[in-house]
Amino acid sequence: MVTIFMGGTCNESTWREELLSKLDLTRVNPFNPVVEDWNEEAQKNEDIHKITDDLCLYCLTPEMTGHYSIFELGYDLGRRPEQTVFCILAERDGKAFTDGQLRGFTKMQQDVTAAGGHAFSNLDELANFLNTYDKQKHF
Repeated sequence: MVTIFMGGTCNESTWREELLSKLDLTRVNPFNPVVEDWNEEAQKNEDIHKITDDLCLYCLTPEMTGHYSIFELGYDLGRRPEQTVFCILAERDGKAFTDGQLRGFTKMQQDVTAAGGHAFSNLDELANFLNTYDKQKHF
């Protein structure tokens, strides 16, 4: 079973729930780090998953207000490029990235792929990749 850290946009975004509904939970074991009380214990648990899970996913949406997920993506790409997964969802819940933001994210997707990571632009393609990921071929 492939373990997946599900990082990225929070702010009550529903992308995690939507992705979970598309995943084959007999093949993948996703970890959702979003908790009601973001305390020291939750932070430590998240840090453990970022190190030990087979894949680290960072999904960014226009609902994001912070930038820490972008740092996490770069950090993991430098540490474990083949296990880093990046997804940009350009439009969500009536919000959209600007053209300039999308150009930057598109370049980031190209760079993630060039570094050995995996990049996607929608949840269907992302779910297909995760559902068919064979860690024996990638490790």
